[in-house]
Amino acid sequence: MDLGKDLLLDMYRSMTRIRLFETKVRDLATANEIPGFVHVSIGEEASATGVCAALRKTDRITSTHRGHSHLIAKGGRLDRMMAELFGKRTGYCKGKGGSMHIVDFALGILGANGIVGAGLPIATGSALAAVIAGTEDVTACFFGDGASNEGTFHESLNLAAVWKLPVVFVCENNGFGEFTPMQTVTSGEGIAVRAKAYDIPGYTIDGNDVLEVYGLCERGDCTRACRRRADLELNARPIAGKGHVVGEQAFLGAGSYRTEQEVNEWKARCPLDSLRQVCRGFGKISVADLQRIKQETEAELDEASSLRVKSPLPDASEVTEDVFTESFVKEGRVV
Repeated sequence: MDLGKDLLLDMYRSMTRIRLFETKVRDLATANEIPGFVHVSIGEEASATGVCAALRKTDRITSTHRGHSHLIAKGGRLDRMMAELFGKRTGYCKGKGGSMHIVDFALGILGANGIVGAGLPIATGSALAAVIAGTEDVTACFFGDGASNEGTFHESLNLAAVWKLPVVFVCENNGFGEFTPMQTVTSGEGIAVRAKAYDIPGYTIDGNDVLEVYGLCERGDCTRACRRRADLELNARPIAGKGHVVGEQAFLGAGSYRTEQEVNEWKARCPLDSLRQVCRGFGKISVADLQRIKQETEAELDEASSLRVKSPLPDASEVTEDVFTESFVKEGRVV
């Protein structure tokens, strides 16, 4: 696939920003500096980047509790994300959302979500809104294999198919629902085959290969066709060498649910390393180009860290601001 130098470098920058941001967040969480739980996307950079590279700015996404990668791939700012994780007023949600609830409507980011499967009906509603408004905007819905066993999964696919809505369902299948192996709780030959029940084509691809993800999402039977109707359920498999949440004790060691051999095998399939090799083999991209992107991202992270340190916490008087129910009360509407 001949993507061109600019697109390859854009995808490499996106994946580098995700990797370095998540590594920094992991380290800060391990040091107990970040309040609350943190779910990082280390090793899952390719699925987010490949899908979002095929989207337009006006297209929308819904995300999950492990959503930093999706937000960054759609153009999220690292400084505002970092500030949000620390509960600071300069964060995307003024410090009230935290790691699992970042929103930026201007970028088409309808929000990460701490409830498993909750993004599915939101994406379906977003796609319906696009149809009503007469636009050609697509909504990409990221969710995990665990969410495929929720009722919202089946309800959303059914409505999207019946109403032919412009939504792409992207299942990032890491093989585990928290600590439970997928095969012990999920019937059938994977998740993509379930799309057939709703007359939606389903594809299973390597979610560690950003070119394969982008290639499927960009070609005519995905996002382009989705501007006319819904017709894809994508089952990407970005299995990463990490645990469910930063700080867990069950990932490796005695009584763990992942073997060291399995983790090492997936680390060897690092999506960022793979794209780096592709860039080097392209012929028009130098080591200096890749190193410059890393250095620029490191500088961006330094600025992000500086902002979150300097930023104030939200004032207690703001507790009811930016809350939907408070808006209804002010408008005299019944909640």
